[in-house]
Amino acid sequence: MEKKKIILDCDPGIDDALALMLALSSPELDICGITTVSGNVPAELGADNALRVLQFMNRLDIPVYCGAEKPLVRGYVGAQDTHGEDGLGESGILPAEGAAWHPGAVDFILDTLQKTESLTIVAIGPLTNLALALRKNRNAFQNLSRLVSMGGNFRSYGNCSPVAEYNYWCDPDAAGEVFENLGKPIHMVGLDVTRKIVLTPNILEYMRILNRDTAEFIQKITRFYFDFHWKQEKIIGCVINDPLAVAYTVDPDLCRGFDAYTAIETGGLCMGQSVVDSMDFWHREPNSRVLTQTDPLAFMTMFLSRVFQKGPDPVRTVLSEIMNGGDVS
Repeated sequence: MEKKKIILDCDPGIDDALALMLALSSPELDICGITTVSGNVPAELGADNALRVLQFMNRLDIPVYCGAEKPLVRGYVGAQDTHGEDGLGESGILPAEGAAWHPGAVDFILDTLQKTESLTIVAIGPLTNLALALRKNRNAFQNLSRLVSMGGNFRSYGNCSPVAEYNYWCDPDAAGEVFENLGKPIHMVGLDVTRKIVLTPNILEYMRILNRDTAEFIQKITRFYFDFHWKQEKIIGCVINDPLAVAYTVDPDLCRGFDAYTAIETGGLCMGQSVVDSMDFWHREPNSRVLTQTDPLAFMTMFLSRVFQKGPDPVRTVLSEIMNGGDVS
């Protein structure tokens, strides 16, 4: 099996940590490196958190590069009200021992693109690093196979304003530049599909049966997230956006959508909104693949069977009982 070479560009972040765990547990992926950007937490704290996850997963061989400290234009507004001051749900997870991150995420992205014939970038934070890389050397992106971006929304409401998803709202100018200048469609894994991926207390309890240590790690970092989602959206559980972008990278059949031209609003009341021209009013070449449908049971089966190293069929059987009353169709 030929593995997909990827860079995971992230801002860990609770759901980023879960996404990283899934990526590390997926044999189809060869992670060339992890880059961090200021988003959920400042880039340096995100790099520290990436190392914490790598240590838990026994994969400190993967390099971590710290990137942009602030958005291109607007002031930086983090999301530690959602993820905790430490970015990992006030979990108290100790720093990685004997490992350090490197500066220079943008250069690492460009160097890897130039050395790799077919590279996938999975961007699950603001797109600042990629915008800076495009500014520095757009030609390097000729080797980009696919950009999967967890960001934006089509018909779903926003999560940090009535219309905007956080990653694009945090740095709308970077998102706008990447959508305009990348030169190939961006696979937009937005709130329309990620809101369907909810980690519930029952699923978390099932995780404890599969592997107590891994379940306790996940429980530590998601408890804060559970509380936030109840206060904010009255959800019993938490939406885990970022792992779906990794799952879609592994198996593109997990989500469905359509091609369209998308623009990002960079200011004013609708700052960060992803404006999807689904009816082709502008008659412009599509620059995005906008995902609108997914299969939550298939996703959760993938996540649990891989992260907990269990057979997918028995996992799916139990999850079908938990998630939809035994309907496995």
